[in-house]
Amino acid sequence: MDFLTEVSTFTYEAGPVNYDEFPPTEEPVYLMGTPYSTLYDLNELKLDFLSRIWLTYRKNFPAIGGTGPTLDTGWGCMLRCGQMMLAQALLNRHCGRDWRWTRKIYDEKYRKVLEMFLDKKNAYYSIHQIASMGVSEGKNIGQWFGPNTVAQVLKKLVVFDEWSSLVIHVAMDNTIIEHDIKCLCKPGYEKTTCDILGMNSMKAGATGCSSRAKPQDKNKSSHVDPSKWKPLLLILPLRLGLTDINAVYIESLKKCLSFTHSVGIIGGKPNQAHWFVGYVGDKLIYLDPHTTQVSVFFDKMIYLDPHTTQEVDILSTHPPLFSRDKLIYLDPHTTQVSVDLNDHLSNDDSFHCPHPCMMNILELDPSIAVGFYCGTESEFDDLCTTIRKFITCESRTPMFELYQDRPPHWPPYEPYSGKFFLLWSSATIEFAVLDGTGCETDDEFELIG
Repeated sequence: MDFLTEVSTFTYEAGPVNYDEFPPTEEPVYLMGTPYSTLYDLNELKLDFLSRIWLTYRKNFPAIGGTGPTLDTGWGCMLRCGQMMLAQALLNRHCGRDWRWTRKIYDEKYRKVLEMFLDKKNAYYSIHQIASMGVSEGKNIGQWFGPNTVAQVLKKLVVFDEWSSLVIHVAMDNTIIEHDIKCLCKPGYEKTTCDILGMNSMKAGATGCSSRAKPQDKNKSSHVDPSKWKPLLLILPLRLGLTDINAVYIESLKKCLSFTHSVGIIGGKPNQAHWFVGYVGDKLIYLDPHTTQVSVFFDKMIYLDPHTTQEVDILSTHPPLFSRDKLIYLDPHTTQVSVDLNDHLSNDDSFHCPHPCMMNILELDPSIAVGFYCGTESEFDDLCTTIRKFITCESRTPMFELYQDRPPHWPPYEPYSGKFFLLWSSATIEFAVLDGTGCETDDEFELIG
């Protein structure tokens, strides 16, 4: 039995999810910017889809806040979709877009990314942290989020993840400002330069379709070291209709999923949130969080000690050294012991879904958030060029606008600085809000899920 056949037999706890199969068609299937043919590349397509981190409802996790919910069924689907989009950005950041999951093969970076989303208080992006931080956005624990709310919360949480050094920019008002993002992603980029450029933008009479790059603008930023760029997750909350999606945006929406920078779209049907990762024809391909599974933790790795015949938790009793498929640790009875990880690390199956879900794009709720990942400044510049070509200039009714400079009537850009502090207690992390303020959230972006 080959790997794909084996994982196709995975079973999960019953839920309202109806799975599909990739249809045989001559039309290309796009999965976050990568085109596939179901006639010739079906196995590669399936493996790519399977390698996405699938985060669903979970139960039996430690109570949120100590006395809160121990499961998120019925209220956490948009939170899980936000987790999935961020997890993909982190996979791109640490493992690369071409990374593929192989069952029972240990990959240290992948494992570290996955552990950030486990359902416990001291995981950076756990349901506990997202729900608790949602209070700063006016959402009580256990209350439904919309696409914009989860984006604002993740923007606050990511500042504590020093390993990833990722920044999240949430582009409001259907507008992306290039220089705002460069202020955020390049620590050496002078804020005053951004302000000056912003004041000059509209005076020059430029439009969103022009590059508007002036010689003096380039000179002002030429001193910045490109290697200082912080990887970017750009999230763009949009509303593409009143109660139903406006058909004029369909092609632009599909174009976004075809960009190599894509990390999908969070949105869904009314009352159900999904993470959309691609499309074929007029069908959107998505991962559905509406399956309740038991929470999984990687706190223990049990090994039967051959000298005492007792079970030993290697991770808590010995300092292990990892290789790709071996774990080596010091043993009190011998000099060292090498343990094959293949028999110990198969409990991540429930984080990978072998079967896609599909829906007609016209069923999409109009409130969505589009995500792009840019690991380097050149990738961001390429994204801007691609957006101008296919979204803001080609379309008569663009989904959003892209400007190089900040309009003069806008207030100066203030990058999010993370006005929070860490409380360390019993080796767990807690986040608390100091200023009590949060970014404004319009109800129009809320999707009950």
